[in-house]
Amino acid sequence: MKKAELALTQAWQNESKALMALAPLSAAYGAISRARKALYQSGVISTYQAPVPVLIIGNITVGGSGKTPLIIALLKILMQQDAQVGVISRGYGGDASSMPRLVLPDSTPDQVGDEPCLIVQSVYASTGKQVPMAVGADRKAAIELLLHHHPKIRLIISDDGLQHYALHRDLEWIVVDAARGFGNQKLLPQGFLREPISRLEGATVIYHDKAEAAYSDDALVMTLQPSALEPLMSDCHQMPPQSGSRVYAVSGIGHPQRFFDTLGSLGFEVLPQPFGDHHEFKLADLMAFDELPIIITAKDAVKIRSLAVQHPEYSALFERIWVLPVEARFSEALLAAIEALKLRYQI
Repeated sequence: MKKAELALTQAWQNESKALMALAPLSAAYGAISRARKALYQSGVISTYQAPVPVLIIGNITVGGSGKTPLIIALLKILMQQDAQVGVISRGYGGDASSMPRLVLPDSTPDQVGDEPCLIVQSVYASTGKQVPMAVGADRKAAIELLLHHHPKIRLIISDDGLQHYALHRDLEWIVVDAARGFGNQKLLPQGFLREPISRLEGATVIYHDKAEAAYSDDALVMTLQPSALEPLMSDCHQMPPQSGSRVYAVSGIGHPQRFFDTLGSLGFEVLPQPFGDHHEFKLADLMAFDELPIIITAKDAVKIRSLAVQHPEYSALFERIWVLPVEARFSEALLAAIEALKLRYQI
């Protein structure tokens, strides 16, 4: 992770008073964002309306909120019921020169981005069904490509793009990390808000929280439950590290502290190694860690697994790497909201 990025992330987490110096930049960011949004809402800048309804799932904060696990769990439910649904994403980290393009189970992160790979591969592994998905910064082009190949789609889910007002949306689901909150409630860069908290008004808000958190019966809540460690490489025959072991926790996600805390709660002695969100791992990044086990997230695994294929001579290193899968679990109210979504759009 770049030093400046790491310092800013830590300042947000600690709500440092030094962030006050960035207040003028946040004011400018807010003014530009409001003006841009107004231009779209007034019709001065046109928006694209897809021929089928679009549900955008995003957040108003920088860094992880649990959006991707929510999308994966939602798609598993819908695909198991043969719903006619497709997904689009910007494909951050992929090859922009070859986009828009479809995401297939054998697509690689350098082609389509890490999160699209994780979404398609996770759903395919769980259901045996391929999620129709396309990536590209031009959402219109991605949707047209998707519908060209899958004309029966009746609902498109946009992975992120909440602030992409060039795309008309029929529904918005905003994921809020309740444990992280909104920090100092300031806009970028003084805080980690992309938009003010008032943006939640009128949208469907889904809270990502701990399993023991108390909510009313009608609250839309998601929890993330870790599963047993899995080897990065399928041909690994080593035993996974046990609770009490000293491990490197390597993370290239938006809010790495949640990952570190989860490993700590499982009893590991964690040596945190944060990298930037969507970090493109190099062999040298991993060679820096000695003989201790290395635990990574499922999102990082799709990239590091590709790295292992490129460097079979370092099999001993990759056999020390373990993946901590997490699974999203939904409240009864959220499951009911999904059923209502299916009925509304007849998917």
